Amino acid sequence: MTKSELILRLAERNPHLYQRDVEKIVTTIFDEITDALARGDRVELRGFGAFSVKKRDARLGRNPRTGETVDVNQKFIPFFKTGKQLRERLNTD
Repeated sequence: MTKSELILRLAERNPHLYQRDVEKIVTTIFDEITDALARGDRVELRGFGAFSVKKRDARLGRNPRTGETVDVNQKFIPFFKTGKQLRERLNTD
């Protein structure tokens, strides 16, 4: 599902809201999550999961084409851990 599809689905389920308002709400939520992660904060949505940032240390890598050793700088990556309710819902028989 894309962001546009999410907005359409939410607008259909909430006919009392204009689609442009739903779009603002979804965009605001994503922006707030992104801003929190950029600050290094953890975002927890109970039952759904938690977003956090993990640090990857600098290391030596290898260029697959030439085999030459290259330095790979330290970087931060987003990480998502599913919540218990989401895991249970995905794994029901």
